[in-house]
Amino acid sequence: MIWRHVVVVIGMACVVGCASAGDVRLISSDTVVDVTQPVDQEQTTTADTTESTMPIELDVAVPELVWAPLGPGTESTELEVPLDYRNLDGQTISLYVVRRAARNPEERIGSLLVNPGGPGFGGTVLAAYATQIYDAELLDRFDIVGWDPRGTGFSEPSIDCIDDYDPFFAEIDITPETDEEARELVAVAQEFADRCVSANDGLAVFAGTNNSARDMDVLRRALGEETISYFGFSYGSELGATWATLFPETVRAAVLDGAADPNADSLESSLQQLEGFEASLSTFLARCSADTTCQFHNGGDAEGAFDALMTSLDENPAPTSNGRPPANLAVAINGVIEAMYSDSYWPRLERALAAAANGDGDGLLALHDSYYQRQPDGTYGNELEAFQTISCADSAERLSVAEEDSLGDEYRKVAPRLVPEGASGGYFCTFFPVAVDPRIEITGAGAGPIVVIGTTGDPATPLSSTTAMADALEEGRLVVVEADQHTGYGVNVCVDKVVNDYLIDLVAPRNGKECR
Repeated sequence: MIWRHVVVVIGMACVVGCASAGDVRLISSDTVVDVTQPVDQEQTTTADTTESTMPIELDVAVPELVWAPLGPGTESTELEVPLDYRNLDGQTISLYVVRRAARNPEERIGSLLVNPGGPGFGGTVLAAYATQIYDAELLDRFDIVGWDPRGTGFSEPSIDCIDDYDPFFAEIDITPETDEEARELVAVAQEFADRCVSANDGLAVFAGTNNSARDMDVLRRALGEETISYFGFSYGSELGATWATLFPETVRAAVLDGAADPNADSLESSLQQLEGFEASLSTFLARCSADTTCQFHNGGDAEGAFDALMTSLDENPAPTSNGRPPANLAVAINGVIEAMYSDSYWPRLERALAAAANGDGDGLLALHDSYYQRQPDGTYGNELEAFQTISCADSAERLSVAEEDSLGDEYRKVAPRLVPEGASGGYFCTFFPVAVDPRIEITGAGAGPIVVIGTTGDPATPLSSTTAMADALEEGRLVVVEADQHTGYGVNVCVDKVVNDYLIDLVAPRNGKECR
């Protein structure tokens, strides 16, 4: 049940490398606080999509933003928006916003809205750490404005389903051998969904990408800008493309880095991602086999050793310390997926695999914990919970338990190592409410040129998926970056110049531009 979760990684991770969206919240100029309705199982349900065609001009009362100082050049505010845009006089929610002012006010262009991915990650960290992420020219010319999308980060309310992740994601047998074991997996999936729905009082239904794009337009209006620029990573690309489709006349410029295929259904999306992660894993193992210094070299047969280790962990999980669950097959695969997001993580995976082969599962469990954003004190952020809730609010598709289980062979064809024989279905949205506002079709019609960046070795959003996003947009401009990581901004001078030229001077690259 791993493969329906693999998109939950912050696109920023390869750009920043220093902090996740849940790590910090600046709250004053001198203080930093560390914050380290089920459906019938036998039915496939399709939601009514008419709610996605709401009028683009929303008659929303735009509140005045009251900014409070944070650190040098940064300030924060809260933006009140409707929970349900069909009921503008109904309940409201509060979005947490951080702005880093342009360093050269005389040459300021305007605001640059930024989002790090997910879905489920807050975006204020991108403004708080702007100097570690963006090129100097962007910092000089734009106010960097990040917000925690509805249900995420420090926006209120935020999606919160469970406190202890281990029973749901570590203490499970993903290759059940008996009917009882299979029923236990189904029960875990249903309990997770039930908790997300019951604990979030309507937010689960209205947390989708369309509403977040509408929130962006309210934020734009509150900032007093007729048109505005946007820079999104990973899922932030999907959010940006949705916003550009709903509000094309408000788009000054938009950069989408590490984009998924917007036209893929849930099966196609899962297959594309699995194929990408499997390809990265194959590259990792091949390099390890060819490099005698690799700690999992195994006499030049890292591939065979990996397969044997996974089989062994499924039967006899490797012990871990401090009373935590042992490293079973679920933990191992989650850890491997975490390490595939960037080849900078590969030495850590080498050590973890070698230790597990010697009976020490701590390294794999640590990677698994990183995947789920576990903090040193044992707490978790709400990123995974928000990710799944938002994803299901976006999708009209609901597969039954039997239908999910039947997909195993298709997954295994593209990812035989990540989807082992006998692996169960994911039941990802099976028990979530039917979507009332599935994500709209992406076109970007009328928005003008939109730059779409993809890397050659991106496991999470493979280059073919990013190419599909560029093709779906009316004026998508694909930029290909040579790199074995998720997202391409900051990899080399070439791609940074492309972004600067476009965002600052509105000089869009030719479609198919390569930065190798």
